Amino acid sequence: MKILIELTYYRPHTSGLTIYAERLAKALVRRGHEVTVLTSQFEKKLPREEWMDGVHVVRIPVLFRVSKGVVMPSLGWVAWRMVREHDVIHLHLPQIDAAGIAMRGRLFKKPTVITYHCDLRMPLGILSWLANQGVHIMNNLAALFTNRIVTYTQDYADHSPYLRRFQK
Repeated sequence: MKILIELTYYRPHTSGLTIYAERLAKALVRRGHEVTVLTSQFEKKLPREEWMDGVHVVRIPVLFRVSKGVVMPSLGWVAWRMVREHDVIHLHLPQIDAAGIAMRGRLFKKPTVITYHCDLRMPLGILSWLANQGVHIMNNLAALFTNRIVTYTQDYADHSPYLRRFQK
């Protein structure tokens, strides 16, 4: 099976989210799946494409940043092709780009899964408030187009303002 994993940051960036995604990608490769990670080229020195532990990593150039968020104007074009070429789409939230990719998954009838890692809470300030609102709206849109939303624990699913709305 060809699996597309999309997240804002991937190796060599290190966070709990990136470690989770990397471990999952490598485990899927060990099970015989073809895995592509679509992510940001958050440092210009990083290669646009490379293979890491059997995982095909495709990085999209970053035009500019807003706090930890990145703006990648070419992501949409690349996502059209990548979603078409893969069997399953796996998105890692929160992130502003997930809604567009989830929509493409729906259009191409590709099963799409969201792993929701955390509720975004930026520091006080108008720019942070705007960023929070933008990500919140896009996360909700992504949920409309996805087949499943998963998280680490039932406790987090019960207490996250985002996840509580989607429990069955």
